[in-house]
Amino acid sequence: MSIARHHAEWLSLLEISGPFLSMPVLLEVFPQGLDAVDPALAQTLRAAYEEWADNQGGLAPEAAIHQAWLEFVLAQILELPDDVTAVGQAIPESIKATLAEHGETIRPDWLVVDPVTRKPLLLIHTYAPTQDLGKVVPHRNWKASPAARMTELLHSTAVPLGLVTNGEQWLLVAAKAGETTGYASWYAGLWLEERLTLRAFRSLLGAGRFFGVPDNQTLPALLHASAKDQHELTDQLGYQVRRAVEILVQAVDRADQDRGRALLVGVAEKQLYEAALTVMMRLVFLLTAEERGLLLLGDPIYDQYYAISTLRAQLRAQADLHGEEVLERGFDAWCRLLATFRAVYGGIQHETLTLPAYGGSLFDPDRFPFLEGRASNPVQESSGEPVGERWRVDTAVPLPINNRTTLHLLEALQILRVKVPGGGGAEARRLSFRALDIEQIGHVYEGLLDHEARRATEPLLGLVG
Repeated sequence: MSIARHHAEWLSLLEISGPFLSMPVLLEVFPQGLDAVDPALAQTLRAAYEEWADNQGGLAPEAAIHQAWLEFVLAQILELPDDVTAVGQAIPESIKATLAEHGETIRPDWLVVDPVTRKPLLLIHTYAPTQDLGKVVPHRNWKASPAARMTELLHSTAVPLGLVTNGEQWLLVAAKAGETTGYASWYAGLWLEERLTLRAFRSLLGAGRFFGVPDNQTLPALLHASAKDQHELTDQLGYQVRRAVEILVQAVDRADQDRGRALLVGVAEKQLYEAALTVMMRLVFLLTAEERGLLLLGDPIYDQYYAISTLRAQLRAQADLHGEEVLERGFDAWCRLLATFRAVYGGIQHETLTLPAYGGSLFDPDRFPFLEGRASNPVQESSGEPVGERWRVDTAVPLPINNRTTLHLLEALQILRVKVPGGGGAEARRLSFRALDIEQIGHVYEGLLDHEARRATEPLLGLVG
């Protein structure tokens, strides 16, 4: 295995959201691969983990055993000595985030400092094994997850790195003011099954990465250097989105041709491209909103019938089982997209699902009625004046966009094809929209405006501005 493949493999085993370590940086700092783990330490880790997991999963979990496990990982796996850590009352009073509007103050449980300057380098916050790090912490004034709470703490203290754990999940949070927050998760159970993840955990978060290397090779420095490489990923996303717009335009044109040019009567080429671009921007918005918890992702009904984030996996599972050609005979995924667009615009009021109406021109079904198989209103087109919400009363027969096309649209957004240094093609990397900031979205949009059909997209400047 090449060193690039080595790094690509362990990166794929982590849960990463937002900016993290880029391949060029990893190849420069770890040219021989990640640091090895002594087999005796791995054996001790297994015994400690199994003792902790058995106790915490039993009828009478002990807080002392949970605490001992956390201390074992920090002291033995990360090798953080006592002279660089502060606990409880030893943590300076200034290391806190005061949320006056919620009547709450957030403090870390551990603090890692520079042994010479005593400058804070890493904040650590621990939780019970039952606490999901992505869900709201109960019985607190501020209804936020451990990940969000650590992000706020880092911003308030200007410390660049935080580590949040419930014993099983170990979540690294990189939150620097003015930059996109990055998240990377390790799982203790996976350390035993996929030794590469343990090597990555020790190599990146161990004491040696903070104190035993030059300043430009510490973990904060590596993350900063990698941020520059993120622009390449954004460029790749922009390229994939442009390609997806072309695929959608071609699919619509093909369907129109098959129906004797009866589907797009009165629709100009400019409108068609503008509509395709709008669909992609709607999807970007929805993926971002869902992953940030702004919609109903997690509700079983929403996940099954409306969510954009889960639709790609559902279609890909069908394609892997029966072949992508089978997807060409289904058209329900496109209808699901249109239904979600309508739901965001007009809201849902039902006993099993409730969603407020967000409105906005981006999701207005009457902006491009032909996407739903509805005729454009000549009065509205000629005068520019709204004529009421026709989408609520007009019969809709959506364009016959097959499921294979819809899958390709979603994969263009959610799966990045990233070139691996040293040859060997490209790696497929899932893109998370949770930490995608407005500048990155804007960069993608600017790329679309630079496309050959730029002249057809000028009206969208006001649409998404």
